[in-house]
Amino acid sequence: MNVVYEPRGRAREYSELACNLYLGCTHGCRYCYAPACMRTTGDEWHAKCKPRNDILRLLDKDARRLHGDQRFILFSFLSDPYQPLERTERLTRQALEIMAKHRLNNQVLTKGDADLILEDMELMKLARTQLGVTLCFVDDDTRRQWEPRASTVDDRLTILKKAHKAGIFTWVSLEPVINPEQALEVIRLANPYVNFWKIGKLNHMKEHEQLVDWEKFVDDVEDLLIKLKSQFYIKKDLRRFSKQFRDENKKVEQTDGKKLVKAANAA
Repeated sequence: MNVVYEPRGRAREYSELACNLYLGCTHGCRYCYAPACMRTTGDEWHAKCKPRNDILRLLDKDARRLHGDQRFILFSFLSDPYQPLERTERLTRQALEIMAKHRLNNQVLTKGDADLILEDMELMKLARTQLGVTLCFVDDDTRRQWEPRASTVDDRLTILKKAHKAGIFTWVSLEPVINPEQALEVIRLANPYVNFWKIGKLNHMKEHEQLVDWEKFVDDVEDLLIKLKSQFYIKKDLRRFSKQFRDENKKVEQTDGKKLVKAANAA
């Protein structure tokens, strides 16, 4: 069984390869898509976490198979690699050691415990890990409403600052955008410590999605990131609201309209 897999759909915009070390995630984020992917309920998925069976041996086997592959392996899509269970299991630390041993490109995406992440920073430098932090809010009360058992805003900013100072490539997943004003302030606050931004909208929560003017937000966020001379990627689900996308669609519609008129006149 291969535990390193090729993500599909929106996930592939983040990484061409991925590996989930744990099953379940106790952070309890309201917007979490993992329960639907795993065909379970949010209550079940967030109630507990456990290591995947024989995961480190299987990861090492895959790492040997992938020798020389330049694609990045992401830890993790379905569960946070630095949630509380990592404190005793240390699967993520051992996974990074495997990455270092086999010289494989790798990245981490987390909103987990700051002390665990800080402990692993020397290993991340050795493994050439790109450290990603999910950061969507500047107000910790709002963060607590959406990500009740994840790390605080201040902890995540501290992780980014210290990683950047240590020479680790840092990136932020600003997804999902829930409050546009806070999302823009996240960028202003964290940008000095962030090498790359990935921005994506809220999905599958229509009552909240409808509260956001996505056309305005995507134009505002692109203008801000360009002004700050930041490197960034706007995910497709948000990019379709951009002025460039709207202009391109308008041109297509105008071209199609002219073709229809021409065909009608020739009939």
